[in-house]
Amino acid sequence: MSNLQTILKKAFAAAVAVADPQIIVPEYLAQIFPKGQEPKGRCLVVGAGKASASMASALERHAQDCWPEVKLEGVVLTRYGHHSPTQHIQIIEAGHPVPDQAGMDGAQAIFDLVSHLKSDDLLIALISGGGSSLLTLPQNGISIEDMQKTTELLLRSGAPIEEMNVVRKHLSAILGGNLARLAIKKDVRVEALLISDVTGDSPADIASGPCAPDYSTYQDALNILTQYHLDENIIPSAVLRHLNQGCSGALPETLKEVDLQGARVTNHVIATAYKSLEAAAEYVQTQGYEPIILGDTITGEAQELGIEQSLIARQQMKQIPVALISGGECTVTLPVGLKGRGGRCSEFLLSLFSATGDLPHLSALAADTDGIDGSEKNAGAWFTPEIRQQAQTQGLSPQEYLTGHDCYGFFAELDALVETGPTLTNVNDFRIILIDSQ
Repeated sequence: MSNLQTILKKAFAAAVAVADPQIIVPEYLAQIFPKGQEPKGRCLVVGAGKASASMASALERHAQDCWPEVKLEGVVLTRYGHHSPTQHIQIIEAGHPVPDQAGMDGAQAIFDLVSHLKSDDLLIALISGGGSSLLTLPQNGISIEDMQKTTELLLRSGAPIEEMNVVRKHLSAILGGNLARLAIKKDVRVEALLISDVTGDSPADIASGPCAPDYSTYQDALNILTQYHLDENIIPSAVLRHLNQGCSGALPETLKEVDLQGARVTNHVIATAYKSLEAAAEYVQTQGYEPIILGDTITGEAQELGIEQSLIARQQMKQIPVALISGGECTVTLPVGLKGRGGRCSEFLLSLFSATGDLPHLSALAADTDGIDGSEKNAGAWFTPEIRQQAQTQGLSPQEYLTGHDCYGFFAELDALVETGPTLTNVNDFRIILIDSQ
């Protein structure tokens, strides 16, 4: 492995490590329940997300050491392949990003458990990115098939995840604060631990905020469908009927701030994308690079973002090595009839590769911190000057692969995929560009 490749991969590893649930969950539980104020009686643990099973196993170990008298039980949903061992909390694996029946059944189990809580019980919710799809429990009149089709259409439309989640909140019996609403009716204390994969780190946006007040409305959801030309010709009629009934006032809105008055509900954001970017910056600084964090809220079309960051890279050509580090979730809009291979990180990287063909001292990596970039099993991809030379030798045209949205195929030909398997955490996408002195 070349030195540049090592630096790129170790920077990514540092970003992932700082969001490890096995480390951060016990730290925050000790703060929430300090010595002398440990939980007593029954503690129900529920949750959903790509990191939530690992969060559950970390919580169990902490409870065993610090809360030996607590009766611990619960259900947590995670993506297939993201299981983590537990004794008392049931882990259910389900479909993501398109929901399936396993997720719906698990969400129903969570709904039923919370519905039967008593006022002296404690509810701990473990929430991370991916929870919006996994906690699919449609409102009355909406089927799982309706939710699957709506999700698939939103994914292909190019709508950013925040807008997708506005729609999903208003179709769900759990998202948009509805899980907390169930607990509030029972006067139950709720402590939600959240690992953020969204820009801004708002609890309302992380996994569509099952325990947080929501700022959006039914009308917002309808407006988003209109914006992306998702009308009555393709959106299931039950979905449109439900949203229109909500707009008319016939259905209650998602949880709002006013609903939390007097409630015992607290949301704790315990890991964020920016903390991960800072960890990577600290590492590359030890390798002689001046780190520049561009931000953790960078969004837009993946190919366009690759071009934008190529321009920033040109502006940062200095006598000393520089590392440009950024996070945030971009999008890939697929033409009708084109499947594509890869994901937003790999597509960003291929766009950057194509736009910097004349910059021989540039290396880069882009990967999703959950370990899965998109349609394939890689977390992302990387390149160095050696990889660029190899592409030229093999006669690979980056533009042809970009046009076909086959970024996976391009980097697979060069053996330049980032393959980690599920990392059991999720703090959004990670991008790093190394610019060495000329």
